[in-house]
Amino acid sequence: MIDVIQMMMLKKTLWRGSAILVTTLTLAGCATVKHPHPDDPWERYNRAMFSFNEGVDKVVLKPLATGYDTVAPLPVKTGVGNFFGNLGDIWTGINNFLQGKGGDGRSDTARVLINSTLGIFGLFDVATDMGFEKHQEDFGQTLAVWGVGKGPYFVLPFLGPRTLRDAAALPVDFYADPVAHLSDVASRNALVGLRVVHERAALLGASRAVEEGSLDKYGYIRDFYLQRRRYEIYDGRPPRERFDDARSAPIQPIGLSAIEADDAATGSMRIELVRAGGGNLNEQGREQ
Repeated sequence: MIDVIQMMMLKKTLWRGSAILVTTLTLAGCATVKHPHPDDPWERYNRAMFSFNEGVDKVVLKPLATGYDTVAPLPVKTGVGNFFGNLGDIWTGINNFLQGKGGDGRSDTARVLINSTLGIFGLFDVATDMGFEKHQEDFGQTLAVWGVGKGPYFVLPFLGPRTLRDAAALPVDFYADPVAHLSDVASRNALVGLRVVHERAALLGASRAVEEGSLDKYGYIRDFYLQRRRYEIYDGRPPRERFDDARSAPIQPIGLSAIEADDAATGSMRIELVRAGGGNLNEQGREQ
């Protein structure tokens, strides 16, 4: 009799446990259903491409960057960064002129002249110490100033997150890259590879923080990229967002301070940009 009662109590406990488990799984499943992001109508494709890019980074880019970071001494890495930064200032200056920012364009031109001479082909950033602020612009920002809408969020294979407008501007950015016009194919490929590996190595710490602190890495990077792009397109002075727009603000990763979260997300987002093998990592300007 006692065995029968114990069996009935065990069945009842198991039934209740199963009911709780089913309810929990159902609620968890409901929690994963989100309203479509207004700027990400192609989210299913974008998530798949994001995963593909993450796989490429894990297998190819990150190991190379880790080796480079370990072997190259700090003065070498600083010189490499300054050299490519000086080349980028040429296109940045042109875009500043195209956007009607003559003062910034003249400053960028002065930077190139100073760093290419006194800085020994850009290996040393002498211009910054002389008070010439560094800017970073691309043709996507120029299109924004000219009134072209940003379009949907779009993850490109190997190149990472963009908006449709910025993706359309990429061929112009690539064509304007001085490295792309080197006649010697071996030298051109070597410089492109060095730039990609160098920029990826600079983000090793930030990418680790995002991976450990983000619940949804794709969603966080997307929201952060769109907001940061908007902020930089307006030269740090974006118009106040409406309450409805603020609901899509990115959530700070668990366990990170606000500053650490910002740096980590910036780094991970920029990892996607590094995969392009050229162009600037940051953007400034205005957006319609």
